[in-house]
Amino acid sequence: MSYSKTWRAGLMSATMLAGLAAAAPAAAQVAESQAVADDTAPGSGDPTQESGNEIVVTATRRATTIQDTPINISAIGAAELAAERLDDVRDLGAFTPGITVTDTGPRGAGTIVMRGLSADDTAAGGNNNDDAFGTYLGEVPLYLDFKLIDLQRVETLLGPQGTLYGLGTLAGAIRYIPNRPNPDRVEGYGHARAYDVAHSSGVGYVVDAAINLPIIPGVMAFRSATGYYYDPGFIDYPFIVKTPGVSIPQPGTLDNPAGTQAQRDANFAPQNDLNWERTFTTRNQFGITVPDFNAYLTYVFQETRSNGRQATGGGAFGEGKYEGPWRFAEPSKRYAHLVSLELEAEIGDIFKGVWVSAFTNTRTNAVTDVTDLLLDLDYDYELFPSFAGFTTGITERNQFNQEIRLISTHGGPFNWVVGGFYNKQRVTATGVERLPGFPEFAASPEGSEIYGGFYDGLVRPDGAEYVSFTRSKTEEMAVYGELTFRPIDRWQVTGGLRFYSYDTAITGGTDTPLLPGGRRRMPYPSLEIAPSRVRSGDTSASGMVWKVNTSFDFTDDVLGYATYSTGYRVGGVNRVAPCILPLPPGQNLCALPNELAYDPDETKNIEVGVRAQLFDRRLSLNLAVFNIDWEGIQLASQTVNGAIGITANAGSARSRGVDFSFNARVTPQFTLRGNYSYLDAKLTETAPDLLGTADGFVDAEAGDRLPGSARHSGAASAIYNVPLGENTLRLNWTATYTGDILTRPGARAGGEKLPDYMMHRASVTYDTGLWELSLFANNIFDKYAITGVSNDLTRFRQINDGIIGRYYAQSIAQPRVIGLEGRFTF
Repeated sequence: MSYSKTWRAGLMSATMLAGLAAAAPAAAQVAESQAVADDTAPGSGDPTQESGNEIVVTATRRATTIQDTPINISAIGAAELAAERLDDVRDLGAFTPGITVTDTGPRGAGTIVMRGLSADDTAAGGNNNDDAFGTYLGEVPLYLDFKLIDLQRVETLLGPQGTLYGLGTLAGAIRYIPNRPNPDRVEGYGHARAYDVAHSSGVGYVVDAAINLPIIPGVMAFRSATGYYYDPGFIDYPFIVKTPGVSIPQPGTLDNPAGTQAQRDANFAPQNDLNWERTFTTRNQFGITVPDFNAYLTYVFQETRSNGRQATGGGAFGEGKYEGPWRFAEPSKRYAHLVSLELEAEIGDIFKGVWVSAFTNTRTNAVTDVTDLLLDLDYDYELFPSFAGFTTGITERNQFNQEIRLISTHGGPFNWVVGGFYNKQRVTATGVERLPGFPEFAASPEGSEIYGGFYDGLVRPDGAEYVSFTRSKTEEMAVYGELTFRPIDRWQVTGGLRFYSYDTAITGGTDTPLLPGGRRRMPYPSLEIAPSRVRSGDTSASGMVWKVNTSFDFTDDVLGYATYSTGYRVGGVNRVAPCILPLPPGQNLCALPNELAYDPDETKNIEVGVRAQLFDRRLSLNLAVFNIDWEGIQLASQTVNGAIGITANAGSARSRGVDFSFNARVTPQFTLRGNYSYLDAKLTETAPDLLGTADGFVDAEAGDRLPGSARHSGAASAIYNVPLGENTLRLNWTATYTGDILTRPGARAGGEKLPDYMMHRASVTYDTGLWELSLFANNIFDKYAITGVSNDLTRFRQINDGIIGRYYAQSIAQPRVIGLEGRFTF
């Protein structure tokens, strides 16, 4: 039926954890070229970070200021990451024009939608692996949402980037640019934060630090950054069954399903604040820097634990605003190991060579209440009064990739980039659904009468009801490159090409140990799937994408650019066991031949933009207008047999919009900055039977607005610096706005329009230059915001034989946070 995705593991490397610390200076900017000097961490070892007072980025594979970069790019510097307390990718959306990030809590990474390119229903759980965009740590592809510590900046590129990057990016790319080992000096920082969360009984804290140690002065150094994050959570689970298989999950009536206080006490064992987060993260680098050569050996580890969803059931079971209605705690653990080697060499004055090799291992372990899925499948399990089921799932992903890139350095009117990319991914997923107490009940005289003797002779005390495994492998190869011609100093024209090919295959199997056939094939205590229940499938494809870009410097402070680019996302195989054909009698939870694989989808992007610096560069403006056509959309679907989630191709869509950002230094002490995005993303053709409901399937129609992204979004900040002798008092106020979001295409088939919301955050920071101390508050007015929805309104409070379903879920934004933090550098 279903299994959960999860990551796990152990192994840590430590550095110093210390310190008093603070929100760092808030004068860095979003998507603008102005930056303060402290945007570069001391001794970062990367001379491309700054040029005068402008942020320098490397998104085009060359060091350029944002003002001189002829693509749609935004950059958040180290100072703003610290000042706004942006800990991971879930925090980036409100500060980066053109993307929507759904905060669904620590059980999964935030769901990222770039420029509206998502046709999937929203979800109350995060997305741990989204290949619609590429994510990089320096030059290395990332496959988990690592914490944003000890970084120079985060760059976000909107639109396809496949002619410059190894990953084939459909919608864009996010790059985490780390501080590198510095062989010239000992340096580092320490940071600590403590805070209170409204509607929670705990106190949260963060401690992180970095240290840089020269090993061979001027040649070799070691840099390590480590952090620990504890968030206390704020979602209670008041209806956890006290004894699974014995306690009654719904002891009351339809009007009062939880029953009297006596019934609650007899059947429930409540737990509070279950969406807590405990994350340990560490990044460790050895660096060698000699003339014309750099080498970096990196090891990264991160582990995140939680015990429940950051969601409620919308009141379906009578739960409150910060309560989940589910019957079990839902612990999860996900981890990632990353080992990489990066080599950079200058070959005379001709070109620079970059070679990257990396291995990533991620794993997630999770327990999920699956009772409502089984009730929805209508197998009469609800006739067992104590019926409740859960899934234990493990997903492990091993990724090996290599990339080589050559960048010209010879000067002249032509310059070029040529690269090759290889990626091999293996994914193993296993899941077991368990029904505590059901086998004993089903085989009892009472159960025999209810089920007509179907389960007579059943011996399965572990309650295993469904067992599945899948093993998939994907290999992708690509060659890519760009050629730029500059006929005059102010005008450049760039063309790019990428050829890609991939092969992917899957093997999987399922069985149902409670059914007669399953009992024969898998007698207790075995959970091994018989070879007769295992099937395989495969698919492959190849293709070409391309890009044309031109820009013109009208003056030294005004740049105009235009881009036409195409992008793609590789197809693949669904991690669902193939069906045995002809279908045997009884339950069949499997993928038919046409459901095993899905094809690549492609985008065609047209964009025109302008960058300007006015009034002696005290005002910076960025404006971009774009149109994206999206063909062969990959979207969430489900199998005919068992309604298991899969990916399918359906229809086409169009996304149009405007991105705008500004940074204004009104006075030497007062700065205003902000961004705004408008997005019009909709289907351009009807997708038959796209939307499943409790009552059947519904078409999505041409013209339906796409789900998951806000039509209007933006942020505005005001920063005022008050000189206090040689020190500074910094006042910062930021407002972020997220417009309404649809949960399904066109809000059809039980879909909804989630209300828009605005949140405010502020901080007061005392800065001596060596250390800082801040008082801060996030979500100052304690706004209750629904950020996503799982399932649709046709399944809200669905009643089956008098049992209320709790399938529906709403993810909730974190309530008000007030805290104190400090930072020191050395």
